[in-house]
Amino acid sequence: MKKEDCFFLGKIVKKYSFKGEVLVKLDTDEPELYDGLESVFVDLRGNLVPFFIENAQLHKSELLRLKFEDVDTEDDADAILKSNLYLPLEFLPKLEDDKFYFHEIIGFTIKDTNFGDVGTITGVNDTTAQALFEIDRDGIEILIPMNDHFIKKVDKENKVILVETPEGLIDLYLEE
Repeated sequence: MKKEDCFFLGKIVKKYSFKGEVLVKLDTDEPELYDGLESVFVDLRGNLVPFFIENAQLHKSELLRLKFEDVDTEDDADAILKSNLYLPLEFLPKLEDDKFYFHEIIGFTIKDTNFGDVGTITGVNDTTAQALFEIDRDGIEILIPMNDHFIKKVDKENKVILVETPEGLIDLYLEE
């Protein structure tokens, strides 16, 4: 399994018991979807290794308490501490209408109601306070906030996102 075929589920943040249990900080708005999980891929030195789960249960809302098969001691748990967990993309819940996962929209065209064709989405920057569309327009990078007020329509079939940005926002990137 390759990382490109998976999504980031969370990170093992600490040991929970002397029996090898660990706590995972989940990267999701719906942690209850992963209660009772059967297996995950653990990133060990750049390789995704499948781990089977004996027990998975939510712990204090956003943490998932996991007991992996063959991880039975504190030393075993230490070996996987701070590792990232992944699941195959097909495990992602289906989203309706104008909702999307960031990986889904790479390659989509952005059109602005006032400006017209802006360019192609090359990525999403979610390291800032507000996530940003990263758009390539003939070699020029344009950043547009992923704001619900800006996004007017998501056409998944034709791979187009229609936005209405404040006047002059796109021009800022194009002025010499």
